[in-house]
Amino acid sequence: MSGQEEEKKPADQAAHINLKVKGQDGNEVFFRIKHSTQLRKLMNAYCDRQSVDINSIAFLFDGRRLRGEQTPEELEMEDGDEIDAMLHQTGGS
Repeated sequence: MSGQEEEKKPADQAAHINLKVKGQDGNEVFFRIKHSTQLRKLMNAYCDRQSVDINSIAFLFDGRRLRGEQTPEELEMEDGDEIDAMLHQTGGS
């Protein structure tokens, strides 16, 4: 049976995608999620790792702001794609 299990691995890997989240400081955090996983999960994990409030970060892919309910599949993301994590700009007085 172990032979059958090994055959399943490539198909399983195809269901996952490796994404890179790059912060303004140049820091890169890598994630491996399913194509069908909502990006909210990745956003929350990134903010936890960086110890920042999710409301203070805007996530951008190809210059477009990401919403938490979107999925890599919906956005036609490919393995190795990069998401930019930008701090919200607040106006001065």
